[in-house]
Amino acid sequence: MPQIRVAVAGAGIAGLAFALALRRAGIDCHLYEQAEQLAEVGAGVQITPNATRLLHRLGLRDRLRTVAVAPQAIEMRRWDDGGLLQHTELGGLVRRRFGAPYYAVHRAHLHDALLSLVPPDRVHLGARITAVTQSAEEARLHLADGTTVTAELVVGADGIRSVTREQIMADRPRYSGQTIFRGLVPADRVPFLTAAPRVRLWLGPDQHCVSYPVSSGRQVSFGATLSASDWRDESWSTQGDPAELAAAYQAWHPDVTRLIGAAETVTRWALYDRESLDRLSAGRVTVIGDAAHPMLPFQAQGANQAIEDAVVLAVCLAKGGKGGLGTALRRYERIRLPRTARIQQQSRANATTFHLTDGAEQRRRDASAQTSSGLERHEWLFGYDAEQAATTSRS
Repeated sequence: MPQIRVAVAGAGIAGLAFALALRRAGIDCHLYEQAEQLAEVGAGVQITPNATRLLHRLGLRDRLRTVAVAPQAIEMRRWDDGGLLQHTELGGLVRRRFGAPYYAVHRAHLHDALLSLVPPDRVHLGARITAVTQSAEEARLHLADGTTVTAELVVGADGIRSVTREQIMADRPRYSGQTIFRGLVPADRVPFLTAAPRVRLWLGPDQHCVSYPVSSGRQVSFGATLSASDWRDESWSTQGDPAELAAAYQAWHPDVTRLIGAAETVTRWALYDRESLDRLSAGRVTVIGDAAHPMLPFQAQGANQAIEDAVVLAVCLAKGGKGGLGTALRRYERIRLPRTARIQQQSRANATTFHLTDGAEQRRRDASAQTSSGLERHEWLFGYDAEQAATTSRS
């Protein structure tokens, strides 16, 4: 495809990864971000082999190695007595099996690493998008300051409440009935969790907690989920009440209560997802990441799928085809929709599986978990090479 003008709505992980993937393919773009300063919020994020292999190719291998933690294993445990339900070996086994590491990283460090490789003059801050429109010849971003940006393609990387997605389908958020508290704790406050770096999950009735080290092992990130019909704020930056969180987990295993008790501040947001889209593009507008497929965090794949989207879309645009832009966008949809829909569905299913009340169904879940290391069940997820899928896809 000849050089085209691309405007990207949003400069989060999805937008920055897409900018890097485009540059690698020889295509330029500009990113428009509503924040006045780029300071990525949030706590930790798990980057699985299906995404780390892509980040390595985009130039982040050395940077990730210095800021991330490579967990040795994933441990799934009971909520009350801490009994081990499943141990999934990671570390060198993951590298040998999938050719890429499994990382736990502070979201801000991943964001900074991506941003460091994007030319500063391509990122426009304080650019709040109020609308997206298009004609047969061009697409337009309308900014709050009255500016209009024109491009041949607009890519929405503007998150769960995407303005861009409105060009494709009206936003229909689905509240899961759950809320999540997230926090960061200095590692020296929870030494019982840092001797051997692991992703730990404690599963219990209507709740679960996950933790893992980040920031080169200096901090432990955690997410604690619970049912909440009265909390509907879908914002990553809303402050939560540590005392309320501690009260909700007071009967849990001491490792969980000590971890939560060590947090001085927490954020809290309601967990929403959306039904899978049946298309990702309309005319000269397409979407990636949370703008395309918002999913619950119970498969730890939100950021990973955004990175896959970014690389696949860049490859499709670079390959072009006889039908030009339309062909490229249809190829992108064909590659991405079945995979992201499956992951969305699995994430939603885990919202039930993780939170079973103690009883017969819970015991069946635990027995099933103990018969598998977990890794073989993730072959389809971790072993997938999104770039190869796009490169070998037929027009």
